[in-house]
Amino acid sequence: MFQYYCLNPIAQVGLEKFGEGYEKTDDVNAAEGILVRSADMHSMEFSDKLLAVVRAGAGVNNIPLEECAKKGIVVFNTPGANANAVKELVISGMLLACRDITGGIDWVKTQTENPDVAKAAEKEKKKFAGTEIMGKKLGIIGLGAIGVKVANAAKHLGMEVYGYDPYLSVDAAWSLSRDVKHVINVEDIYRECDFITIHVPALDSTKGMINKETIGMMKDGVVILNFARDVLCKEEDVLEGIASGKIRKYVTDFPNTITTGKEGCIVTPHIGASTEESEDNCAVMGVKEMVNYLENGNIKNSVNYPALDMGVCEKAGRVAVFHKNTANMITKLAGCFGDVDINISDMSNKSRGDFAVSMFDIEEPATEDVIEKLAAINGVFRVRVVK
Repeated sequence: MFQYYCLNPIAQVGLEKFGEGYEKTDDVNAAEGILVRSADMHSMEFSDKLLAVVRAGAGVNNIPLEECAKKGIVVFNTPGANANAVKELVISGMLLACRDITGGIDWVKTQTENPDVAKAAEKEKKKFAGTEIMGKKLGIIGLGAIGVKVANAAKHLGMEVYGYDPYLSVDAAWSLSRDVKHVINVEDIYRECDFITIHVPALDSTKGMINKETIGMMKDGVVILNFARDVLCKEEDVLEGIASGKIRKYVTDFPNTITTGKEGCIVTPHIGASTEESEDNCAVMGVKEMVNYLENGNIKNSVNYPALDMGVCEKAGRVAVFHKNTANMITKLAGCFGDVDINISDMSNKSRGDFAVSMFDIEEPATEDVIEKLAAINGVFRVRVVK
């Protein structure tokens, strides 16, 4: 029996995927798995029972990834599960930036006592005139699950779409419309596009990528959309760009004291993934990832360990070892089985940066002595008997 704990409310349609053999617990220290959305886990102490953390969403800034890796705790996210929700809000953001929809709505609200509101609207509507997005150039920085959906939707709306992603995956490439222009230099997007939308993770290499220098390369009247992370933009520089007329609008899903209520800024309350469908999709994907890991040791969509899949174990035993990514480790691990004449029928070793995982299917159950010897090897973080 596996136990799981929910740090945030998780959609019931996802929790139902656990089925028999799983039990929800109110004691976080009793859980082999934790499901989380936005709760901050950095100050948490993790019990020795904890095997996996699943983030029902894409961003994992609220989880101490390296600390978890050093304890052999696999952290998963659910990439793409909320992609359609974010895509739709990005399209909405472009329309809000071009057409003064909110300004028009606010004006109408002031006319509740005016019996001639229709006639007054005909006179006032020129104040809310805007432009269309059809025929305009959209630059997308980051062609992951969200970026690809935005690109394809924008093409259907008649936009000319440029995409930049030096790490474009095969799956993304297959999903991307052939009409999207894939550029190899991000500066081409800065110089050419009327709209620029960012869909990259917050890394040292991407933080502050929209700044005074890159804004200076952009066309006058550019619209910048940020539905990824607020730290990707130096927002003080963005405000300067708005004041100078370089930037027409800045649309962001991350309210803060810099942009909230400022002229030229359209700020939504972090609702990019806040749809019933998105929350359901994230919950279902996250539970499936956890179940596959807890039952089989397989890792898919982890953010601190590499992907590894050996299917369902049909042998007598399966052991997973989490360790430093160092030379000669596999020989030492395999030797522990060989020393007691346990035959390895299949194995896999994958690494990601400083961390690695090795999984062994063996023809006899692993003994306590073997587990202790594996755990004693220098550089081993955790030994897990999957079967």
